[in-house]
Amino acid sequence: MAKKPEVIVEETFKEKISIEPLENVMGDRYATYAKYVIQDRAIPDVRDGLKPVQRRIVFSMYKSNNLFNKPTKKCAHTVGTVMGTYHPHGDSSIYEALARMSQDWKVRYPLIDFQGNNGSIDGDAPAAYRYTESRLSELSNEMVKNIDKNTVDMQLNFDDTELEPTVLPARFPNLLCNGTEGIAVALATEIPPHNLREVVEAIIYRINHKTATTEDLLNFVKGPDFPGGGIIYESEGLKNIYLTGRGRIEVSAKAEIVKTKDLQQVVITEIPYKTVKIQLVYEIDKNIHSKSVSGLLEVRDESDWKGIRIVIDCKKDAKADLLLKYLMKKTSLLSS
Repeated sequence: MAKKPEVIVEETFKEKISIEPLENVMGDRYATYAKYVIQDRAIPDVRDGLKPVQRRIVFSMYKSNNLFNKPTKKCAHTVGTVMGTYHPHGDSSIYEALARMSQDWKVRYPLIDFQGNNGSIDGDAPAAYRYTESRLSELSNEMVKNIDKNTVDMQLNFDDTELEPTVLPARFPNLLCNGTEGIAVALATEIPPHNLREVVEAIIYRINHKTATTEDLLNFVKGPDFPGGGIIYESEGLKNIYLTGRGRIEVSAKAEIVKTKDLQQVVITEIPYKTVKIQLVYEIDKNIHSKSVSGLLEVRDESDWKGIRIVIDCKKDAKADLLLKYLMKKTSLLSS
């Protein structure tokens, strides 16, 4: 009987186990993860004020010639291109970011010109992206202007097939004018929107006066300029957001008291930033029906395409100004 051939097995892999203190390993791994979340997902870049998904949307639309002076394209086209070429993280997050950049009650200066239902101040979601269309707004043209002239660094996309910008040229001061918010690992930011004219005046002053202080610039930028309006109360908290980076902004609804033959009305035409209108109306209605204070009759939402109009009917002999102050304390008519 022939002998079986001898099989020689060579060791090709040696397991290496390194022994290190847990605190060193956790610190190193956590720092790597935190850096990725902060830089590549959650926190905007100070230079263009955009998160990666927003930057990729704007750049992709620019590359697709989906510009302000061209016809709109289906949002499904934009979402698919961004997801397949630059941002493989799911269509819902891309479409949400696209729609948000067009919502003028959330964004002071929209970067996207939207056609179709892009949601509402009542918290309604946008229509499905197969039904809606969009293009870059005229202002977005300033965000990408001269990007083809080596004005910014480029990097490879996720599969090394295309180049994408690390930051947009951003001739428009997007971070200050549109504000931003983001929550990352052990880090968060929230910057309110500001008026473009005031910001530009402050920039010009800073260019001409190299030693200008923050307080000097506050002579030009008086405070935030929220897209939905409202009244901002001057306070130390407001000043501190510019001097220290931390502070509190109190914003109230804009209202007037109208007297009619049979009753008085509190008419609200502007509401605080980020307030969902339908929830505000519900809060007011809840206070009316709880009968915790007398004099309130009913509330109606008479808002239309012209703007916000919430009407609160009060009894003829009621002190409408005191009722308004009461509702400010009990509802989202006053927020911070």
